[in-house]
Amino acid sequence: MNTVCVVGASLAGLLTARALRAQGYQGRLVLVGDEQHRPYDRPPLSKDFLRGDLSEADLALEGEGEELDAEWRLGVAAVALDARQRRVELSDGTSVQADGIVIATGATARRLPCAGELTGVHTLRTLDDARALRADLEQGRKLVVIGGGFVGAEVAATARDLGLDVTLVESGPAPLARVVGVPMAEALAALHRRRGVRLLPGSVVTELTGDGRVDGVRLADGTHLPADVVVVGIGAVPTIDWLQDSGLELGDGVLCDEAGGTSVPGIVAVGDCAAWYDPNQGSHHRIEHWTGARQRASVAAATLLSGGTARTEARRPSYIWSDQFDVKIQFIGHAADADTVSVEEGDPAGHSFLAVYRQGDRPVAVLGVNQVRLFTRWRRQLETAPVQVA
Repeated sequence: MNTVCVVGASLAGLLTARALRAQGYQGRLVLVGDEQHRPYDRPPLSKDFLRGDLSEADLALEGEGEELDAEWRLGVAAVALDARQRRVELSDGTSVQADGIVIATGATARRLPCAGELTGVHTLRTLDDARALRADLEQGRKLVVIGGGFVGAEVAATARDLGLDVTLVESGPAPLARVVGVPMAEALAALHRRRGVRLLPGSVVTELTGDGRVDGVRLADGTHLPADVVVVGIGAVPTIDWLQDSGLELGDGVLCDEAGGTSVPGIVAVGDCAAWYDPNQGSHHRIEHWTGARQRASVAAATLLSGGTARTEARRPSYIWSDQFDVKIQFIGHAADADTVSVEEGDPAGHSFLAVYRQGDRPVAVLGVNQVRLFTRWRRQLETAPVQVA
């Protein structure tokens, strides 16, 4: 293998490139990224960077003096892939021919169809998104957040800390209910209410109002919410449009085996765009979190370099974390697998507790809220438990 092309120059792409070098690959290494920026850390964009506590330099993922001996093609998007020829076509009219390809193009924020071309309406996925939102929040007074996932909840908390009047609109029963289940999501929602965020669960947005610039959000029941700034946090879709005619097997992402191998030898996928087969769940699914990219990068590199023969470790349960206000939220496992959930330490009313989700007598997920030490012990227990194959 003389040339490897990594398509995607964010966390997953950078970590896989590092892993390739660490595992002995000495050939030509090309990293393609559609943003002009060198790799940067995304989680702080909705928190410390948005508050102004971190600079752009603080977000850098590359260490000082780090040298991958790689060719960087930044500000250039991949527009097509000939999987059989292993050739990546780029938006500047050039192409990269490679012996091995890593697909790490991530995901793109979903947009609200009714937003039109109104200014003051934001999604938050990239550094440029965060720059624009931060500038608007500095001038704004009323923020409406549409969507109660992690990005929406974190932006709501950050904006409230900055002194804005914040309303969070969620179509489900509570923010984060899809991740942690309704009972625990209600406990987390109480934190936002206590800090002054107005929550509107079970609400559907039908229109954004304004003439040129947004001035409000209209709900299905006719309620009109005044807004200087609107943030749309309704999830993300894998960036795989450029692969439609490639010959790769696609679904909700690039479909991969449990080690990142795609349907075409010599091509692997990792990060938010990759749907790896999970034997624990008996299905393919994507992990759209920082730790997913970190855990999977070295496996994908080994798969590519070995031609798919490298042995992989048993899959760890999915782990995610979020900082909202002064509270650290940690979660591991799948709440949907549980029959019961019980608080085993602390008190949700005090926003410091640990809850264990069980299927029968077996723990399948754990939620920690300002319980870092205890959560770490439970996390270790779940990660070392025997694998349950669906």
